[in-house]
Amino acid sequence: MTDAELAAAVAEEAGQLLLAIREEGLNGRALGDAGDRRANKLILDRLRDARPNDALLSEESTDDRARLEARRVWIVDPVDGTREYGEARTDWAVHVGLAIDGVATTGAVALPDKQVVFRTDRPTPPPPAPAKLRMVVSRTRPAPEAISVANMLGAELVPMGSAGAKAMAVVSGDADIYLHSGGQYEWDSAAPVAVAGAAGLHCSRIDGSPLVYNRPDVYLPDLLICRHEHVDRIFAALASARTTNG
Repeated sequence: MTDAELAAAVAEEAGQLLLAIREEGLNGRALGDAGDRRANKLILDRLRDARPNDALLSEESTDDRARLEARRVWIVDPVDGTREYGEARTDWAVHVGLAIDGVATTGAVALPDKQVVFRTDRPTPPPPAPAKLRMVVSRTRPAPEAISVANMLGAELVPMGSAGAKAMAVVSGDADIYLHSGGQYEWDSAAPVAVAGAAGLHCSRIDGSPLVYNRPDVYLPDLLICRHEHVDRIFAALASARTTNG
């Protein structure tokens, strides 16, 4: 089984487990906690069995700093969008990504309620963008930079839950830009960035610098995923927004 096949199989299995847990009668915070705990155990067990020499970094596990000496690190978010999952919404995801030498190279993002798994070994370039661009933003706390850029580009704001759901909306062509600056961690973006990059999309920090993974500090606060033809316009709008707000 290749790394990509493993990531997809594990993400799909975890997603099915999470759907089953949701049928057990729990709700809200209790449901989210149970889903996080049980999906995390499943994912880590599967990865340890299949890749015993690789390091692991998961949102739901204590950070083993030995990972910093490893070239290959699986970066996992068992439930990306725990709030959405706990509220029985559909905009949550399972992230299973692999970073090699700090680069998110391989992975899968499952959207269990939609019965779909996006994976790096089966990339599908998004369809052409519409005349009016669509930018996915947090449904509860959209980043000011994203709102400013959307206004400058005349883009429609599309509120959505988890980072994985937002990124996959761009991959699938349901949105055109995902710009986030409100704070994230490596597990929020590693698998989505691997999948989006494989689909031919631009992925970077919002200052244009690369997204680097498996660092001592796993805080990775901002992200841009979009089509390459929109990159220059977005960076110009970001620069203008900084000037206006500065």
